[in-house]
Amino acid sequence: MAGRKQFDVDEALRRAMHVFWRWGYSEASIDRLTEGTGLGRGSLYGTFGDKSALFRKSLQRYAQTYHPQYEQALSGPHPGPGAVVAAYLQVALNRIADPAVPDGCLLTVSATQIPALDAEGRAMVRAMIDGLRTMLEEALRAAGAGEQEAAELALCTLATNKSLAVLSRAGFSGEDLATVAAAAARNAEAVPNRPAEPSGPRQAGTTPRGRASS
Repeated sequence: MAGRKQFDVDEALRRAMHVFWRWGYSEASIDRLTEGTGLGRGSLYGTFGDKSALFRKSLQRYAQTYHPQYEQALSGPHPGPGAVVAAYLQVALNRIADPAVPDGCLLTVSATQIPALDAEGRAMVRAMIDGLRTMLEEALRAAGAGEQEAAELALCTLATNKSLAVLSRAGFSGEDLATVAAAAARNAEAVPNRPAEPSGPRQAGTTPRGRASS
């Protein structure tokens, strides 16, 4: 039928995602993208638009693939903050150990190349990172961490996650990466659980933990 694609668009996008993941935006040349996807330039541009548009579609595909795994891992219930951190980082370890995908993390390598991205691409990268941070904070609070402790631990866990991606690209072993993740989870166990909320209506003049009265 005239106008019908003669290739699998979803598979082509998956392959393009791997090119950006392996090389980063700056080094993912059109030649590398055509070689990686098996498409000619005309088919690549005609289907996905320019390189920036293809990158954004690839990043969205990455998030749709992996962010639900983080959501599932954080859904709990978890006995404490350490279990939340361990579950979250295990998703990263599993992805890094998968021989079918490049080392590291597409979101991490994209964050290191923010100056090369257009405004929409920069906004997508930051929004995805912020979304992961929010997921972590919510799961940590559900596991008993106070608001301030959850915010701080979420940021540290996010940083640990990104460091695992960088170390994997530098050739560190899976055992080394697991050691980093385990240490982060142990440190999280030291976070004190918030006091139980008193039952019944709050007395006038009192405020929730971590909030100043106005």
